Amino acid sequence: MSELFSLKGKKGLIVGIANKDSIAYGCAKHMRDAGAELAITYLNEKSEKYVKPLADDVDASIFMPCNVQAEGELEAVFKAIEEKWGKLDFLVHSIAFASMDDLHGRLVDCSLEGFQLAMDISCHSLMRMTKLAEPLMKDGGSIISMSYLGSERAVDNYAAMGPVKAALESSTRYMAYELNSKGIRVNCVSPGPIMTRAASGIKDFDKLMASVTDRIPTYNIDSDDVGAVSTFLVTDAAKSLTGYVYYVDDGYSTLG
Repeated sequence: MSELFSLKGKKGLIVGIANKDSIAYGCAKHMRDAGAELAITYLNEKSEKYVKPLADDVDASIFMPCNVQAEGELEAVFKAIEEKWGKLDFLVHSIAFASMDDLHGRLVDCSLEGFQLAMDISCHSLMRMTKLAEPLMKDGGSIISMSYLGSERAVDNYAAMGPVKAALESSTRYMAYELNSKGIRVNCVSPGPIMTRAASGIKDFDKLMASVTDRIPTYNIDSDDVGAVSTFLVTDAAKSLTGYVYYVDDGYSTLG
């Protein structure tokens, strides 16, 4: 393997694995295969039993809880990274949440509390993680988050999350600009529809998937495809790429 595409000696944090179908797990597998040493988090005690075997599968050196709304948990993860590794080379942020009512209802009916919740977990948490990662990325680094086409198009049953993902993408551009002088790259990956636990919460997801396969009959994107692209983005081969949104959707986003 060319050194440009290798992650040997690199240390990375991956946040957002829920089960074997998670996009974050697709990232973890590919990044581990490329040679990275990983820190993996889980949401809470209930999810731990599902995530632990996956963390073991990628030989995670650090395995900790991380509910971004639980006081001190996020900070504890970065403290553990600092104590064990003394540095961080990459971060994968793959978490999002909005209540079912705010996803499936009209955006104009979304409550302030509901919108703030979605924005905090899905977008502002990336800013908080980036702030904590910055001093650990002493030799530069790469930060990746996950978006969706609903950020720029109106998608049925994605109401509150659309503007939130738009904010996530805008934040990516601003942070990429702000951290460029430190060699820290910030990018966003926008996968097409994939059957994950999060996707199962979207009403009529099967109709959404059908609308894609009707136009792209060969569409077969899964978490491994997203993991492969994300892995490339954290390698040195992508050292000139920052501030962009990368679509992993078999070309669907290019169609009018």
